[in-house]
Amino acid sequence: MKCIKTHIHQVKQTKMGKLTRFTGALLSPIYWAAAHLYSVPGLKMHRYAFFKGMDLLIRQKFGLEYIYNLLFFPMDSVRYFEYDFLWHALYKKPLEGNFLDISSPRLILAILMSKFRKLNVEIVNPDQKDLSATRELMNACGYSDRCRFRDSLIADLDFRAESFDIITSISVIEHIPGEEDKAAVEKLWQILRPGGSLILSVPCAREAFEEYIDFDEYGLLTPGEDGFVFGQRFYDEILLEKRIFSITGKPITQAIYGENKSGALKENRQEKISTPDYPFWREPLMMGKEYSYFQSISDLPGWGVIAMEFVKQ
Repeated sequence: MKCIKTHIHQVKQTKMGKLTRFTGALLSPIYWAAAHLYSVPGLKMHRYAFFKGMDLLIRQKFGLEYIYNLLFFPMDSVRYFEYDFLWHALYKKPLEGNFLDISSPRLILAILMSKFRKLNVEIVNPDQKDLSATRELMNACGYSDRCRFRDSLIADLDFRAESFDIITSISVIEHIPGEEDKAAVEKLWQILRPGGSLILSVPCAREAFEEYIDFDEYGLLTPGEDGFVFGQRFYDEILLEKRIFSITGKPITQAIYGENKSGALKENRQEKISTPDYPFWREPLMMGKEYSYFQSISDLPGWGVIAMEFVKQ
């Protein structure tokens, strides 16, 4: 497994100017509509986010900055794919049992709770700031009575074995350093009931590697002498087998979505970091032009994401 150090400086986000806001509001629906020509996944989630933003705006709940984002660019990059996979994995299930989410993006949880009125969720997130923002959103949406919030690492969870019918964790375990990602999967598999579903997504590449970055994004790690901390891990087929499939068995369904040209994801990420008024409204159409589904990780020309659903026997 090769390791690379990436200088990804944390940039304080500035408020968008009036011209940027106006441009985003005008062009967002055009880019969203054009993305349908490329069969971009997750466009339905984009629409659901828009209506959720309108609801919060009408009821004067939550901050205008976040509402604006919900209305015009609620997702970026591979989130379109990840949200779409999670939605299709869950929408035919009754979703009336015990549901656990581990640090997934709060928007997809709000969408699920909006569509499934009997859904109750145990939300676990060791990032206190992020967990607080999730709690605020759920309160604004009127879902707080159906949520329980827990500030905890996966390793520290004290749930009894076979406690949950569904466990979801979107783009999380790749951020766990060392081999503790495997221990995390073991823990989640232990507390999943027989017949229950575990849904995960992780970044992937033909050859596994780890990224180290120069700021502690989640406030949970100690930088090394060089000032870098573990950022994330990209899984190849061998590492997936070793760290995940050896515990869960093969997924009952999976999908792989990645860049058509090597380097596109990295370039896009850097542009977002360095451009305060990055045009997020372009994201849906950009995904259609620059990303595709792939049959296997070995087919990827560069970086991608694999989403998987496992059912415990």
